[in-house]
Amino acid sequence: MKKIIILALALLTVAGASAQKAEKPAKQIVTTVFITDIDCEGCTKKIYDNFYGKGVRSVKCDVATKSVAVTYDASKNTPEGLKPSFADLKVKVVKHMTPEEFEHYKQHHSHSGHSHGHHGHKH
Repeated sequence: MKKIIILALALLTVAGASAQKAEKPAKQIVTTVFITDIDCEGCTKKIYDNFYGKGVRSVKCDVATKSVAVTYDASKNTPEGLKPSFADLKVKVVKHMTPEEFEHYKQHHSHSGHSHGHHGHKH
């Protein structure tokens, strides 16, 4: 009888350890839109070619709105955690927001009809 109890406890311990390993944080794929100082296709190429970050799935740039949408696993990174990637590329982040907030932002900060041109930065 004692052997059965010991065997049962051993099996429960192994099952418990396996369950703990399986309980990794669930993937939470989210998109954060960063408003930046990008102003040309050269800026977007630099971001597409060199942007990095733990859990990053995709990056989408839009010069017209000066935005960079980063889709990433929120269980591995945060908007604040992604900012050094921009800094390393010499891209200034003005603010960040959800895609829904960005849609609202675009409606109230339209830059249509005028150009910003290059501000003396090098590519």
